[in-house]
Amino acid sequence: MNFFTRPVMAAVAMLAVVAGTAPATASPAAALPYKCAGSTKSIDDAAYSGPWPDNWEVTVSVCAARSGATVYAYADVRWDGPAFYSTTDAVIFDGAKVRVQIKQSREGTDPVVTERDFPALKSRMEKATSSGDRNGSYRTPTVSHRAGPGALGDAVLYLDWREDGHGYRGHDYAGSPTV
Repeated sequence: MNFFTRPVMAAVAMLAVVAGTAPATASPAAALPYKCAGSTKSIDDAAYSGPWPDNWEVTVSVCAARSGATVYAYADVRWDGPAFYSTTDAVIFDGAKVRVQIKQSREGTDPVVTERDFPALKSRMEKATSSGDRNGSYRTPTVSHRAGPGALGDAVLYLDWREDGHGYRGHDYAGSPTV
C-alpha cells in the first residue's frame, strides 16, 4: 500500500462507520398524530345520459396535524366507478384533481391559509381492470403552513367530464377536525 492510499482508505472506513450509525429519520410530518374526517358523495357522470348506471362513489378523508405553529394536511381519495365504460383506453375526464387546503377556523367562512392542487387523479380514475372495474385510491402528498390555533385541513374534488362543456366542477368534502 502506498503512502497516499492508506489515509484515503481510513477516511472512507471512518465515513462508512459514521454513516452506518447515523439514525434514520422520518419526516416530521410522518410522526404526528393526525385527526381525520371523511365523507362520501355519489357523483353523476355529467357527460353521460344513457341507460346504464353512471354514478361514481367517491370518499375523501382529510387529515390534519399540528407541530407548534405549523399545520400539516393531506387527503386520501377512494373511488368506485361504474363498469359500463370501455375497459381499454376509455377517456372519461378532461381533467380530475384534488385540492388540499389548510384553513383557519373562524366564525362564518373559514379563510384559506394555503392550498395546493394535485392533478394526478385523471389517469388513475380512468384506469380499469379487465372486467371494467374502476376502483382505486390516491393519497396526496402532505401540505404544510404556519397557522394559528384552530386550523383544519379541507379538500375539494374537481372533475371535468369529457366534452360536457362545463369545465371543472367542484365537490366539497368534510374537513378534518381542528388542530
